[in-house]
Amino acid sequence: MLAIVAKPLRRVELLYFDGCPHWRIAASRLDEVCAARGLSVTRVEVTTAEQAEALGFRGSPSILVDGHDPFARSEDPIGLTCRLYRTPDGPAGAPTISQLEAIFGG
Repeated sequence: MLAIVAKPLRRVELLYFDGCPHWRIAASRLDEVCAARGLSVTRVEVTTAEQAEALGFRGSPSILVDGHDPFARSEDPIGLTCRLYRTPDGPAGAPTISQLEAIFGG
């Protein structure tokens, strides 16, 4: 008998605020990585401090996979701020393509 194993759907969200110059770079990279995996990205614009608090928004851009921020560190502040990512080339405003690919297993 053949067992069918369903591939779990992944919900991918990009949280950002429009005043951050880095969110478009992150969006482009995330779209590329997700498109290769048949996933779509929902963009969520965060416009108020209250919304940032309710979402646990750790700065723009933030990437959530199934509601989890794989890049979050406990010391990252919550609020309407630009976010920095640790990349192999040093701090940057968006994760690299390889860092994004690693979230989805390579």
